Amino acid sequence: QTVEIRVSDNGPGIPEKVKARIFEPFFTTKPTGSGTGLGLSMSYDIITKGHGGSLDVESTDGEGATFIITLPV
Repeated sequence: QTVEIRVSDNGPGIPEKVKARIFEPFFTTKPTGSGTGLGLSMSYDIITKGHGGSLDVESTDGEGATFIITLPV
């Protein structure tokens, strides 16, 4: 059994080239000095390695993005 948590926004979405790298450590789209690029990478490790779950993202240009956390119960 699992529990699924979905967090969505109505922003511009995430471009495919960014989506492919979004969970990589130190990857950021912010200007130099404005972000470390560790937030999603650390979240991914905590959810997958720490709790045996999964973290995925769905996005369509112009329609926002949804992050999906799935955890075993």
